[in-house]
Amino acid sequence: MNIKTIWKMITDHATDKEKGLDGILVTIGLCIIALLLCVVMKDSLTEFIQTIVKTMTDSAKGILGTPAGFTYPEMRFL
Repeated sequence: MNIKTIWKMITDHATDKEKGLDGILVTIGLCIIALLLCVVMKDSLTEFIQTIVKTMTDSAKGILGTPAGFTYPEMRFL
C-alpha cells in the first residue's frame, strides 16, 4: 500500500454519509422537547432567566464600579 491508497481510504471513510433519518429525527425530537419544556415551565423559566440577568447585572455593576476596574499602567513618553 502506498500513501495515496491509504489517504484515499481515510478520506472515503471520513466523508462517508450514513443512510437514514436518525439525525433528523433526533433533532426534531429535541426541538419538540424544548418547546414542551418552554410551554410547561414558562413561569419557572421566566423567573430563572430574570434571576440570572439580575445577578449578572449586579456583578457587572460591581466590577465596573470599582476604582481598580479601569486602572491602566502609567504611560511615560520620552
